[in-house]
Amino acid sequence: MIETLRQTQPTIAVIGDLMIDHYIWGACERISPEAPVQVVSTDKESMVLGGAGNVLSNLVALDAKVSLYSVIGEDHNAKRLQSLLETLNPAQMTLISESYRVTTQKSRVIASGQQILRLDEESTNPIDDTSQSALLEALSHNISHYDALLLSDYGKGVLTPTLCHALIGLAHQQGIPILIDPKGADYHKYHGATLLTPNKKEASLASGIPIDTPQHLSEALLYFKEQIDLTYALITLSEDGIGLLSDQLTTIPTVAREVFDVTGAGDTVLASLGVALASGIDIVSACHFANKAAAVVVAKVGSATATLAEIEEYEHSLNKGEAQSKIKNFEQIARITRRLKEQGRNIIFTNGCFDILHRGHASYLERAKALGDILIVGLNSDASITRLKGESRPINTLDDRAFLLGALESVDFVVPFYEDTPYNLIEQIHPDILVKGADYEGKCVVGSNLAGEVRLLEFVEGRSTSAIIAKIETKE
Repeated sequence: MIETLRQTQPTIAVIGDLMIDHYIWGACERISPEAPVQVVSTDKESMVLGGAGNVLSNLVALDAKVSLYSVIGEDHNAKRLQSLLETLNPAQMTLISESYRVTTQKSRVIASGQQILRLDEESTNPIDDTSQSALLEALSHNISHYDALLLSDYGKGVLTPTLCHALIGLAHQQGIPILIDPKGADYHKYHGATLLTPNKKEASLASGIPIDTPQHLSEALLYFKEQIDLTYALITLSEDGIGLLSDQLTTIPTVAREVFDVTGAGDTVLASLGVALASGIDIVSACHFANKAAAVVVAKVGSATATLAEIEEYEHSLNKGEAQSKIKNFEQIARITRRLKEQGRNIIFTNGCFDILHRGHASYLERAKALGDILIVGLNSDASITRLKGESRPINTLDDRAFLLGALESVDFVVPFYEDTPYNLIEQIHPDILVKGADYEGKCVVGSNLAGEVRLLEFVEGRSTSAIIAKIETKE
């Protein structure tokens, strides 16, 4: 499927509520003497696109050609929003301004990793008739270029019932899917859409059916399919995957292994379903694809996106055992470490032959992992070990050594290298901490100029591969 999506590169229009997600990061070490509130010493601020903007970001990450239609104010937030949007370089962007409108910005104060306050600046009143007509006219002019329409409704007033009905009619005339992330308790304004992407709580509210059993799930899906006249009725079920009613009821199970943050996962589901359907993928396969995209995103921190390469990599890991899935090449580990650093994770690197895995190795790797978040082990190839240690080595092949290292809980990734030193590999990673054995005291550590710092760890006395080999030879 990934190859099909790469070749198709669909053109998709996004219509909906734009917003800025503003983060103020800091630390709290005391309570204010003026009131019983935390005093936060701010370290940094960051701004990212939210709402329909996050859907757009997800589409760009999935290599779709994108266009955007929305309404904003004429305030300072509007200028910030436009600057953020320009970084995505959409093919076409129609932003209607309303002088009285407040462009949405959600400011979150994060103290020591905990969100303690959110401040919202926004207008939630419906956009006026002139703005609706302008949006519809602009979209009508370009509708023949699109393979799908995505509506991102955050209840901020852009997607009025009148505009929704008109957009659904346009999609039907063009014969393209229209997918909607809904808001509120009344879904009749989405009547005739291809599909909606409510979560379980939203679907329960809109249908009046408590979705706490498979039977209730089936009833809610049938309600949406019949009452809202959807082509496909769909409900996202968090850790349980996606419930789908097409010709029959199907539950597509989730594939997420780790969940760090569900922020923006709904936008990812909408975008990935849109890309798949716009590329001619069937609905069940599209839901499987959306699940994998969401699995990539929830393993990251903050609003995030998933690329086709990341989803492909995740697919490959699902078809391997856990140990085997930890083994990466240079290109893969470079991409992974970039993503981990964006999440604020500390990267630890060490390397070696690890020919006959023993207690000394396990202890050394456990202590290395304790220095940070992610431990990457560079592993000498068979040929490089032979050059370093002689024709009798290695005892175990590269594949066997890599698998055994991957089976250790302390090791997150294993990367074989084929040169005599791991310098080129370290250059791909730029670790926060480079770890070597204490026998490197006073010596030059290869790659030390590429790492944040170098740490030397003592070995377990009397434990070494050479000693094990010597003991075996003596007994023979």
